[in-house]
Amino acid sequence: MAALRWLTPRRRSATARSVLAGEASAEAARKSAQSEQEAAPDTGTEPEFPVHGDERAAAFFDLDNTVMQGAAIFHFGRGLYKRKFFETRDLARFAWQQAWFRLAGFEDPEHMQDARDSALSIVKGHRVSELRSIGEEIYDEYMAERIWPGTRALAQAHLDAGQKVWLVTAAPVEIAQVIARRLGLTGALGTVAESVGGVYTGKLVGEPLHGPAKAEAVRALAAAEGLDLSRCAAYSDSHNDIPMLSLVGHPYAINPDSKLRKHARELEWRLRDYRTGRKATKVGIPAAAGVGAVAGGTAAAIALHRRRR
Repeated sequence: MAALRWLTPRRRSATARSVLAGEASAEAARKSAQSEQEAAPDTGTEPEFPVHGDERAAAFFDLDNTVMQGAAIFHFGRGLYKRKFFETRDLARFAWQQAWFRLAGFEDPEHMQDARDSALSIVKGHRVSELRSIGEEIYDEYMAERIWPGTRALAQAHLDAGQKVWLVTAAPVEIAQVIARRLGLTGALGTVAESVGGVYTGKLVGEPLHGPAKAEAVRALAAAEGLDLSRCAAYSDSHNDIPMLSLVGHPYAINPDSKLRKHARELEWRLRDYRTGRKATKVGIPAAAGVGAVAGGTAAAIALHRRRR
């Protein structure tokens, strides 16, 4: 304002007002731009995910109702019935369990245990190689069309980033391996049925890969593969998999049951529901989510086989 001293009082006053008006206008423009920027949708502030070239990161996907609609073991049962492995009354039980799974939207431990016991009794005495071959056929007949495109895109995003992608499921490991290979994934962790001389005995090796057992399998695999779990991602629909989801730095609730949905919201986990087309309730799902292999033995499977010996 010192430069205005030579002006007449009237001109000085007008000039001062102009300066003040300019400053006020500039400040208003700055505040307006800042306000618009804060109100604008966040389209690129979140770091890129999955991170390309991060070899210490991997992704772990639950299978039933996460990657595929329904439960793999039930579809497998349908295929075995078609091939005369068991009778109509057994198929009715499989059908009831599948109906429950679809209506309830979550795994009932008693139903899942009954289904596993049924499957074990059915495959007893059959060769492992026979079941693997049949699994390929059953995938084409009942499973391929039930893969969720959105979840498959998520898995592909990790693969495109150069990361390994594993299925982690209570389904028989042989079936899980077929599905993983057909989807181009790295491999699968699954429940291991005991076999002697390549023939199923009707017993399990260890326990079903369910709940906390999944978390232990992922932990063992990560150690064997040299992975940093804080940089890994896990995807599931079930609250039973909260132990597995809690292990990683990037947990995702996919088609979640009510308990997992509540848990995910409380912890601000990312959420995606492909059953209704609803958008994620948490900003920042992987970009590929909207775009629509036998690696064989895994660390857990190897450990289980060693225990059997």
